[in-house]
Amino acid sequence: MKILLLGDPESVHTQRWANALAKNGIEVFLFGLYEYKPEWFHPSIKICVPKSYLRIKSKPDGSFSKLLYLKNIFALKKFIEKSKPDILHAHYASSYGLLGAISRFHPFIISVYGSDIYTFPRKNIFTKGLIKFNLYMADKILSTSNVMVKETQKYTGKPIDVTPFGIDINVFCPFYSKEMCFDKNDIVIGTVKTLEDKYGIEYLIRAFKIVKDKYPHLPLKLLLVGKGTKEAVLKKIVFELGIENVTIFTGFIDYDEIPKYHNMIDISVFVSIDDSESFGVSVLEAMACAKPVIVSDAGGLPEVVKKNVTGLIVERKNSVQTSNAIEELLLNKDMRLKFGANGRERVKNKYSLEDSVSQMIKVYEQQMLKN
Repeated sequence: MKILLLGDPESVHTQRWANALAKNGIEVFLFGLYEYKPEWFHPSIKICVPKSYLRIKSKPDGSFSKLLYLKNIFALKKFIEKSKPDILHAHYASSYGLLGAISRFHPFIISVYGSDIYTFPRKNIFTKGLIKFNLYMADKILSTSNVMVKETQKYTGKPIDVTPFGIDINVFCPFYSKEMCFDKNDIVIGTVKTLEDKYGIEYLIRAFKIVKDKYPHLPLKLLLVGKGTKEAVLKKIVFELGIENVTIFTGFIDYDEIPKYHNMIDISVFVSIDDSESFGVSVLEAMACAKPVIVSDAGGLPEVVKKNVTGLIVERKNSVQTSNAIEELLLNKDMRLKFGANGRERVKNKYSLEDSVSQMIKVYEQQMLKN
């Protein structure tokens, strides 16, 4: 079976799907418009990034920038002719979905991701029409969560399958790594997220401040793993709150190192404020590492967390409620351990990489039979 993926080579999600499929004996081809490092991918994967690739930056309305992808349609068609795939699978409906739709290749699958459905179609009439066209051209539409299925149905009447991201439970597993950054007695509250507004990092910082003030005798530390455009703003907030001496900003961390950082954290907090947080891969990674989690009620986060079994769910943009949840877990070690164990079991049973890849391969097989 030959699968041609359309997606950003630098995206961890693209890398994860491509490598997992290749390891399962699928002949994988990848067409993308961003630079990449060969070591990111399984050696059998054949990758095409046109020499005239465009590192496309979003315009204010995000519309015409997508049309720039069309400059590479001839390169894509040439790659299709050369690779002769059985399936063309676009990861992201608004950009690579447009490339796939214009290529007219079938069977054509689109996986929706989040902002391509929650944000892009709402910008203007043109972007809404673009999404409708791309989905119309798709033979199959896939979503990572049920909540995003409902959002996608606003733009198409076609059936949509849920194919969640899978977590490699052999990579994301419990092990001790706290000594890399902390003392063994430190109690670490943290998150592994890009430092952008939509992920609600400011609300976590303010919640931590509330708890720190209430329990000044406890060795509480705040760990913020990731980089982003809001790093300077968030550092300023940390300084203004007077918690800079107990807060660590790691900056960019290679994905291979991420399991170590998940395992440094005692209570993992993911309080996104935007529904485009459609799934919550980082939440599942933390759960796979047997960490108790606190998530907001945004997007698909409540879907992956079983309330009061694997974690706690709080109202978005609510630092006080978040601080109460942190406090509840902070004062109850047995609850932390129980939630952590339950979380890892939930990932094993519902979100393992092995199961997710098997499900995706079945989708491919069904589409090949139909066509």
